[in-house]
Amino acid sequence: MKIRFGIWLLVTLLAGCDQSAPVEKGFAGLGHQATAFTPVVPGRVFSFPADHGPHDGFRIEWWYVTANLKDEQGHEFGAQWTLFRSALNATPEVTGWSDQTLWLGHAAVTSATEHHAAERYARGGVGQAGVTLTPFNAWIDDWRLSSDSADSDPLVDVQLSARDKSFSYHLRLTANRPLVLQGDKGFSQKSEQGQASYYYSQPFFQASGTVEIDGNRYQVSGPAWLDREWSSQPLTANQTGWDWFSLHLDSGEQVMLYRMRQKDGAPYLTGTWIDAQGQTQLLQAADIHLTPQDTVKVAGRSMPVRWSIEIPGKHVDIVISALNPNAWMDLRIPYWEGPVQLSGSHGGQGYLEMTGY
Repeated sequence: MKIRFGIWLLVTLLAGCDQSAPVEKGFAGLGHQATAFTPVVPGRVFSFPADHGPHDGFRIEWWYVTANLKDEQGHEFGAQWTLFRSALNATPEVTGWSDQTLWLGHAAVTSATEHHAAERYARGGVGQAGVTLTPFNAWIDDWRLSSDSADSDPLVDVQLSARDKSFSYHLRLTANRPLVLQGDKGFSQKSEQGQASYYYSQPFFQASGTVEIDGNRYQVSGPAWLDREWSSQPLTANQTGWDWFSLHLDSGEQVMLYRMRQKDGAPYLTGTWIDAQGQTQLLQAADIHLTPQDTVKVAGRSMPVRWSIEIPGKHVDIVISALNPNAWMDLRIPYWEGPVQLSGSHGGQGYLEMTGY
C-alpha cells in the first residue's frame, strides 16, 4: 500500500501552475474533496499490462519499489524508488506545456550507518517524465523502471536505476509468481468512511545488481517489492499520517500492513496475508496486534523504529527493528522510510514507512 501519494499537494504548490492550490485537509492535503475526479469504488476488474500505465481521470498515482539487499560479506542495504503522478484536473494527458500533469520522483539508499535520499520534479507533456507501456518505461530524468520483456506481463523482468551525488544503484528485478491484488480484490480501503485506492503489488521480486554509496560500490542481491496504487481522495480530513509495512518472511509468505492514524479515535488498521504461491487473505483490524515499541529522536521527532506485530491466526509473533533508525527522508515533505529486520516466530526483512510525525 505505498501511500506516499501525499506529495501531490507539494508538487502542485511548486509547479507555479495557473490553478490555485487546494485548501489542505488531512495529512498533506489528502483529505481534500476531489469531486471532479474519478472515484474509487469496489468491483474494478484489473487488466494487465494496461493497468501498469497511467490512469486518466484519477488525481494521484504512483509506481514504487523497495529492495532489501545484501553483499557477499553480509552487509545489509535498502534501496527505494518511487515515481508519483499528480493530475491538476481530470482531463487526459496531452503533449506540450499545456499538459496538466505533474511528476515527482523519490530515491534513497540505506545502510546500517548511512542514509541518502533525493527527489526530482517534472511537468508532464514535455518528455522529462512519464510512463509508457510498449515497451514499459517509467522515468523521471535518468531515473528509470523499465522492461524489454516480451512476456505478456512486462513486470516479470525489469531494470531499476537512480543516482544522485552521494549514491546510485542499478538493479535487475525478476519475478516468477503472479501479481497480488491488495485489500478486497484490489479495492484498498483507508477509512471507515470509505476512502480508498486501487492497489496491487509484486511482492515476489528478486533483485541483483550494484549499489554505490559515497564512492564505494557493492554487488548485492535480495528480495524486492513493487507497489502500484491510484486514487482521487485516499484519506479523510481527520487522518494525520500512516505507518506502512511490507514484510518478506523467511517461510516464504509476505505480509502488507498499514494503520492510518487519526486526530480522533483509533487508527484504521488492515493488511494482506500473501502465501508462498501468491494467494491472498484480507486481514482485518481484529486479526492484527500492531504495537510501537522503542522510539528514537530523528530530526527532532520521536519515531517508533521498533514494533511488535502479532497475527495470531497465522502464528506470527515478531518484532521488527530498523536497520538504520536515522532513515529520515529529508525532502520537501519529510518522512521516515527504511529497511527493517524481523525476529521472533519468523525471521525475514522488509520496509517501514512512517509519515505525519
